Amino acid sequence: MWQRTTYNHRHLVMLEETNLVGNVYFSNYFLWQGHCRERFLAERAPGVLRALREDFAMVTVSSRCDFLAELYAAEEVEVRMSLGARESNQVSMVFDYYRVQGGTAQLVARGEQTIACMRRTAEGMEPMDVPEEFAEALRPYEREPVEREPVLAVARSV
Repeated sequence: MWQRTTYNHRHLVMLEETNLVGNVYFSNYFLWQGHCRERFLAERAPGVLRALREDFAMVTVSSRCDFLAELYAAEEVEVRMSLGARESNQVSMVFDYYRVQGGTAQLVARGEQTIACMRRTAEGMEPMDVPEEFAEALRPYEREPVEREPVLAVARSV
């Protein structure tokens, strides 16, 4: 089993994010992934955001979301982001979406997003390593194994 330290971003669902049925339109979950990721960068790796104005680019390679329950206007959702994996120039982030009511949190969706770190050149885009500031900011959010009590099997004679 894995334990995750998460970067948490809260959001109040607005009417404009719902459809005619009244629940949140699916594309908003992807927007919230981006909001969470960008808040994380602004707080933990602001140099990465500044580099986006120069030759650095973060290209979304894949993004998905699995929906488990509905969200509605005026509900508070907490998006919890953690590091899924990191390779030479790619980072996968895992997102868990929780409805927050009072003191309880209900998991309503799960998502994942993989980005590639690229450099803009005169010839086009080329892969580059994950910037050190970004890699360092992600370290506390890596999955850690949770120690479990050993299970003891007791043989019973029949």
